[in-house]
Amino acid sequence: MAPRASRPGPARPGRRRATGAVLALLLAVTLPGVVGCQESPTEPVPIRIATGSPTAVYYAFGQSLAAILNRELPGVRASVVVTPASAENVRLVGSGAAELGFTQADVLPTGAQTGPPVDAVARVYDDQLHLVTTGGGPVRTVADLRGRRVSVGAPGSGTEITATRLLEVARLGGDGVRRERLGLDDSVTALRAGRIDAFFFSGGLPVRAIADLAGQSATRIVDLGEWTEPLRARYGEVYVSRDIPRSVYGVDPVTTVGDPNYLIVRADLPERLVREVTRLLMERRAELGAAHPAAGRMSPRSAIATAPLPLHPGAAAWYRSAKP
Repeated sequence: MAPRASRPGPARPGRRRATGAVLALLLAVTLPGVVGCQESPTEPVPIRIATGSPTAVYYAFGQSLAAILNRELPGVRASVVVTPASAENVRLVGSGAAELGFTQADVLPTGAQTGPPVDAVARVYDDQLHLVTTGGGPVRTVADLRGRRVSVGAPGSGTEITATRLLEVARLGGDGVRRERLGLDDSVTALRAGRIDAFFFSGGLPVRAIADLAGQSATRIVDLGEWTEPLRARYGEVYVSRDIPRSVYGVDPVTTVGDPNYLIVRADLPERLVREVTRLLMERRAELGAAHPAAGRMSPRSAIATAPLPLHPGAAAWYRSAKP
């Protein structure tokens, strides 16, 4: 078993500065693609976190994580990148355009990795697929979507992948619905204006934009519980049934389809850096949970379940030391 990771605390500023200098020096040597030709080895190293919509969970989680990294690791300058979400985040991290990112598990390849070289830092929480419509509208089941205008999520989003799969198993693929490919905020605006009849969005509870919509106008979230098993049968066992209780949005409770979310990392990032990111991710769960409740549901024991991705060696080293 690896030795227990050191845990630098805020009570010794000199020690934090030394840690930052050592980390920056390490990154300057091992991350030339990120750092470039720095004149000083202690110049902060950028850590870009690929997130999603500013009104969804990835962004809130990423903003809080960036603040923690900037405070605790002086050798790092962390920032968030707004993206369409999962599929685009995997591409950005794998191509070197971001160092960290969030993704749904169903976006990832299930066989040998043929896409971008990424590893996992942690399983962070489960997304729940929302099918949102107006409270007095005709859409009460998935079958009622036939022939209607439906947003399936932005191009490059995990929502689009999960929603498309659900429509396929519900025999609404192809031209079964009139598809729009809108992000969360544009979907809410289009539903309010009557330009679409319903929209899908996959996110951790609660999704702020959906909560705002439900608080301002009559809203229905459609039950999707019957589709978990067909999705599992066709696409794999990553999908699970999850409840959305009345307390989340103030609407009728439903059962829907859940999908794990991972924090991923470039596979070639230094082990020491990823170990420190993992440590802070786990040790600052209360602070992350204050930014969004979904982020506070992590634990070292659940975080290591990241199939089909392997844990980055730095993350694995921290979990071994912490004995999850």
